[in-house]
Amino acid sequence: MNTPQLPLALRSQKAFRLDDFIGNADLCALLAATARGDSRDSLFLHGPTDSGKTHLLFATLSLARTGQRDVNYLPLRVLGRAAEDTLDAADGHALLCVDDVDAIAGHRAAEEALFRLHNRVHDLGSTVLYSANVAPQALPLSLPDLRSRLQHGLRFSLMPLDDQGRRDWLRQAASARGMSMDDVVLDYLFRHYPRDLDSLQRLLDRLDRTSLAEQRRITVPFVRGVLTNV
Repeated sequence: MNTPQLPLALRSQKAFRLDDFIGNADLCALLAATARGDSRDSLFLHGPTDSGKTHLLFATLSLARTGQRDVNYLPLRVLGRAAEDTLDAADGHALLCVDDVDAIAGHRAAEEALFRLHNRVHDLGSTVLYSANVAPQALPLSLPDLRSRLQHGLRFSLMPLDDQGRRDWLRQAASARGMSMDDVVLDYLFRHYPRDLDSLQRLLDRLDRTSLAEQRRITVPFVRGVLTNV
């Protein structure tokens, strides 16, 4: 299954919504069911940088929290050497998201810890969502049993948005905040600002805060002033 989409930095998970994901409505519906506890199948999301993996994990966790479900998020790339101990300590959550599985590929102790965690989650009847830059069968894992476990769940391939998709996403995300961005503003942004979605999300946050504080509309002069202070 292929779908375009977006990533984003480790900010407040409340800022991420499944409705902001442009691309695969079926995947978003499945993640919404997972967040509510209506689906307990494990999922493995894979795709390159800027394809939306972390966005989807955060959005699912945020929705699950609104239903008072016990959740946890494990960013393996951020955890680094602490990944093994953190994986072994993670327990008892209804929904667990494990981001960047590829970050521990080849590290036997961490792989074994993830294998143990997967088995505990399964035994408890809980749900785990994984993400990585490639599909489970392509990960350079040293533990065959872990690869086998990761291949058991549903797998979705994500693709980065093209420029038109990024424009559509930015316009939609701004509208969800009560902000209007016309084509002139979007043209200016795409000429003068990085187009990766992590950067665009940070800029959107800044525009939102500043426009509210100054009671300003989103115009090119306003955006230019914000950019000069980034």
